[in-house]
Amino acid sequence: MSLQHGTSARLLPFLRWRHELSIDTLRADLLAGLTVALLMIPQSLAYAQLAGLPAYYGLYASLLPTMVGALFGSLAQLSTGPTPLTGLLTAASVMTLATPGSDEFIAIVVLLALLAGLVQLSLGALRLGWILNLLSHPVLMGFINAAALLICLSQLPALLGLSMPHGPHFLLNVAGFLGRLDELRVAPAAFGLGALAILLILRWLAPRLPGVLLVIAGSIGISASLGAADAGVQVVGAIPAGLPHFAIPELRWHIVVDLLPTAFVIALVGFMEVASNAKLISARTHQPWNENQELIGQGMAKVAAAISGTQPVSASFSRSAVNFSAGARTGLSSVFTALFVLLTLLFFTPTLWHLPVAALAAVIMQAVGGLLDFGALKRAWRASRDDGIAAAATFVATLLFAPNIQNGILTGLLLSLAIYLYRDMRPRIALLGLHEDGTYRDAQRFGLAHPHPGLVILRFDGALHFINAASFEDAVLRVAISHPEVKIVLISGAGINSIDASGLEVLDRLLHRTGADGLTLAFCGLKKQVIDRLEATGIWPEIEERAGYRNEHLALEALLPALDKPEENRL
Repeated sequence: MSLQHGTSARLLPFLRWRHELSIDTLRADLLAGLTVALLMIPQSLAYAQLAGLPAYYGLYASLLPTMVGALFGSLAQLSTGPTPLTGLLTAASVMTLATPGSDEFIAIVVLLALLAGLVQLSLGALRLGWILNLLSHPVLMGFINAAALLICLSQLPALLGLSMPHGPHFLLNVAGFLGRLDELRVAPAAFGLGALAILLILRWLAPRLPGVLLVIAGSIGISASLGAADAGVQVVGAIPAGLPHFAIPELRWHIVVDLLPTAFVIALVGFMEVASNAKLISARTHQPWNENQELIGQGMAKVAAAISGTQPVSASFSRSAVNFSAGARTGLSSVFTALFVLLTLLFFTPTLWHLPVAALAAVIMQAVGGLLDFGALKRAWRASRDDGIAAAATFVATLLFAPNIQNGILTGLLLSLAIYLYRDMRPRIALLGLHEDGTYRDAQRFGLAHPHPGLVILRFDGALHFINAASFEDAVLRVAISHPEVKIVLISGAGINSIDASGLEVLDRLLHRTGADGLTLAFCGLKKQVIDRLEATGIWPEIEERAGYRNEHLALEALLPALDKPEENRL
C-alpha cells in the first residue's frame, strides 16, 4: 500500500470497502441493513420522544447521521443513531433552557448535537482519544445505572397516560406523579402496560423474534381499528413526509456557554458506549478498530445530525449487536439501513399516525432496563473500596442532580480523579527483609528481620514526582529517626518508573541532609529512564558508586562488608 493510499484510507475509511465488495458482501450487507432498520425505526421514534422531541425527529437522526458514522468510522458493524443515554442527557440539559417540544427547545438540541460533535471531532483529530480513559468503569456504571433508573421513571407518565408535575427536582416530580395514580385511565395504561408485558415475554421466550417491531406494528393496528385516539390515547399523530430541512445551526454564544459542559459529557459518555461496542465486536471479528478514527466518525455523525436539524446520536449497543449477528461485512450495511429509513420517511409516515405514545414508552423501558446492572456496583466495591465509593457517589449524585444528570457524572469524574491523586500521594512504602524463598519482601507483613543492624532496605512503589515526593522524603527521614543505629539506607528502586523535577529536588536534598548526618543512601534496581534523568541533572555522578546495583542481593554483597570496617573507612 502506498503512503498516499494509506493516508487516504485513514482520512476516508470507506475507501477500503471497494477491496471487500462482492455480490455475497452486498447481499449480506443488504440483509443486515434491512434487519437493523426494522429495529431502528421504532427505536428512533421512542428515543426522540425520550429526548423531548417530536417522535419523527428520531427518523431524521437515523438518516444522514447513520450514513456518516459508517462512512468515517473504523468498524463496519457499528450502527449509529439515536440512543437512550444520549436522549436522556439531551432532554435533561435542554429542558432547563426551553419547554420540551417547542421550537426553541429543538433549536437548542440541534446546537447541542453540533457542539458534542465538534468536541469528538477535535479529540479525534488531535489524537486525544486516551482522554476518555479518565472516566473509570465504576464511575461509568454508577452513572449508567442511575440514568437507566431515571429513564424508566421518566417514562411512567407516558406509559400510563398521565401527566407529571413540572418542578426543578425530578424525584419530587416522580413522587407527585405517584400520588396521582388514582387518576389512571384504562385505555392508555392498557396500551403501555400491555406493550411492555409483551416485549418482556418475547425477550424471555423468543429472543430471536423482532419483538419491538411486532409490538409497534400490533399497537398501530389495534389503535387504528379501535379508534384509540378518540378514546383519549395519545398517539404520534401526523409525521411530515419527506426529508428533513438541512441547515447549519445558528451559533448563539450565550447558549453555547451553557451547553459546553453537557456537550463534553455527551461526547464522553457517548464514546464510552461506542468503545464498549467496538471492543466486543472487534474481539469477535478480529478486525482492528481505531479510537481516534471512531471519534472522528462519531463526531461527524453528530455534526450531520445538527445539519439535519435533530438530536445527538451515538453507536447503539443493541443495533450494533443485531448488525453484527445479521452478518454485516462493511459499513454499507448502515448505508442500506439509512436508505430503508428514507423510504419510510418518503412513503410510510401515514402508517405511523396511530402509533400510541404509550407503546413507545414501553419500548424505551424495555431497552433501558437491560442497562441496569447493580451487580457492577457490588463488584466495584469488592475490588476496591475507593472504586466502590466513586461508583456509589456517582449513582447518588446523578439521582439527586436530576434532571441535570450531567452534574452526576462530572461529580463522579472529579471524585475518581481526586481518589487517584490521593492514592498517588500515598504510595506503598515498605521496609524489606529476606524471605525464606530467597527474595526480599515486606518485613512487617511477613515478620522478617532487617538484613543488618546497620542497614535497612526501603522499597518505594510508585513514580517519584511532585505529588508523592514529600512522602518519599518523610519515609527516609522516619527511618533515620526511628533507627539511629542504621548507617546505610538502601532504596529498592525497581518500582520507580519515572522521576520529575520535584522528585529530583527531593532526592538531591536528601543526599546532602543524610550525608551531613552520617547516613548513606544507596540504590538498587533503578531503571534506565530514572538514571537518564539523574545523569541529565548532575546527580548521578554523586551516587553512581553506590547506585548501580541490579538487585538487593548484589547491593548487600557490596555494602555489608563496609559496615564492619572502621568508621573512617566506611562509605
